[in-house]
Amino acid sequence: MAQTVASQAYTPVAVRCPADFNLVRMAGTPGNQTLSSSEASYVQTRKTDVLPEAWKTYLSNVLSTNTSLPDYVSEILSGASSEIPTLGIATSGGGYRAAIFGAGVLNALDARNSSSEAAGTGGLLQAATYLSGLSGGSWFVTSLVQANFPTIQELVFGPASPAVSNNSWGGWNADYDLSTPSTNSTTDDEYYLALTEELLGKYYAGYVVTFADVWARTLARHFANGTDSSNFYNESYTHGAGILWSAVANTTSFASYSIPFPIVVADLQAPGQNSSEIIAGDFEPLTNPIFEFNVFETGSFDPQLSAFAPTKYLGTTNNSICVTNYDQSTLIAGSSSELFNEANLTGTFTSTEGPILDLLASLMPEPGVEYDIASWPNPFYGVAPDTFIDSVQRNLNMVDGGEDGEVIPLQPLLVKARGVDVIFAIDATDDINDFADGSSLIATQNRTSLYSSSYSFPPVPTSLGEYTAQNLTTRPTFFGCNTTSSNASTPLLIYLANGGPPHDGAAPVTNTSTSQTTYLSSEIQAMLSQTFVISTQGYPTDGATTDPYWPSCLACAVVDRARERAGTERSGICSSCMDRYCWDGNSLTTV
Repeated sequence: MAQTVASQAYTPVAVRCPADFNLVRMAGTPGNQTLSSSEASYVQTRKTDVLPEAWKTYLSNVLSTNTSLPDYVSEILSGASSEIPTLGIATSGGGYRAAIFGAGVLNALDARNSSSEAAGTGGLLQAATYLSGLSGGSWFVTSLVQANFPTIQELVFGPASPAVSNNSWGGWNADYDLSTPSTNSTTDDEYYLALTEELLGKYYAGYVVTFADVWARTLARHFANGTDSSNFYNESYTHGAGILWSAVANTTSFASYSIPFPIVVADLQAPGQNSSEIIAGDFEPLTNPIFEFNVFETGSFDPQLSAFAPTKYLGTTNNSICVTNYDQSTLIAGSSSELFNEANLTGTFTSTEGPILDLLASLMPEPGVEYDIASWPNPFYGVAPDTFIDSVQRNLNMVDGGEDGEVIPLQPLLVKARGVDVIFAIDATDDINDFADGSSLIATQNRTSLYSSSYSFPPVPTSLGEYTAQNLTTRPTFFGCNTTSSNASTPLLIYLANGGPPHDGAAPVTNTSTSQTTYLSSEIQAMLSQTFVISTQGYPTDGATTDPYWPSCLACAVVDRARERAGTERSGICSSCMDRYCWDGNSLTTV
């Protein structure tokens, strides 16, 4: 059967490995781990050449709100202090809802948005060192960075006059349903066949093909360059095939160190995994390694593996024959959002998934292959055999990064070698009525307690009821405000949840269902607008709809660890801000 241009562009390629190539980099032991030289160089150059001006821009926007900041805040953000913050931003899973909410929050932190500048929050995005995404959040993050970091409006809706080419950005195309993009069943059937046939090159090359590959090709029409409404069904285009995660390093925004270092998270599903560590209602145990895909490396800092392989050469399993073109950007996003194992376990495959599975089985028969996972050739075969659960597996089975309950991708930002001292955590999970209510923070606290020598996480409430009782999800909340000598390296957590309607009395529009897979532009714009309000309202009191001191309080939190390292006491508005926004560690419920 003749291959389409997309099939050819999606097919992995085997080449001779570079001289002195080593597939695996061991990252060290807990407390003594190292970053790749490429990541360390990127971060250091960004901190030296880009962040000083970014922090000054952010400070200027905060000061424009006519606030009176303590001198130490201005000194740190202006570069007059020897200490500067290392900020990480984490945007959660939750399907399109999470992608839109995460985009809305970052829009409120974007210096390119005049409304964000006026609100006193713009510029924080440009000052971040790291940006992590998971599941729906990975759709947002991968699309943003592979498209060369456009404005949020252009990212979501596409440029006003899109160029139609394999490498041009066309927007999220959210009005085309992820499952059934047409109202015509014949058109949809032809579309499913096209998606499946785009995998033939990979299959003929001898690689495992699963439903995650179909999912990747689906996501490519929405979250990779090369598709807009004018060519959505046109098979003469590659539709994001060949857009590689490692190739983000070649974009002008990354090459100029202008953007935060991006990371995508997925969970590992392994034979013989410890089911006793699965949280009720979740699917993967907390003890399974969490994998991260960054532009340069893929692997896990978890102590049972603590090893990485070059992202560019994913698909490779030895030091002589190297595989390229496996690290398709949307396969990484698809792995991070691979929920189809849940459908298999619960017997809830949709009317769309069933026929596609039949197509896979008929066009690409693979006896014994699990279709409901994302399959990656295991570069860590034989590595850490005493501790790594998949050391003897030829392929790694990846699933949605939130299947262990950690739906906010915090773990990469807790790696001590990265030195992140403040995390802006965006939570758009669906705990109650499609609003977030703290479950992901609880899961992260539980997991980090299992690996206390590797990660440090601030105390958070241990029950969902506590978040509700203290209104911790309906306003920004700071966790870990007070440190001791034993937890001085623990990041301060700025937690902003999609936890309820805004305080201006408007009806909620951001709590859409995770299963909603198509949106009108008007729906998305309403969600983005309401998310902007949620991001900038702070914690108003006495019947007000906004806290006028929120921009100052946010700045106080951002610099708090740097302030502590400099040996400066909190003072002025920062003292009252931290009293107001910090969780005090007390419980109001008896559950």
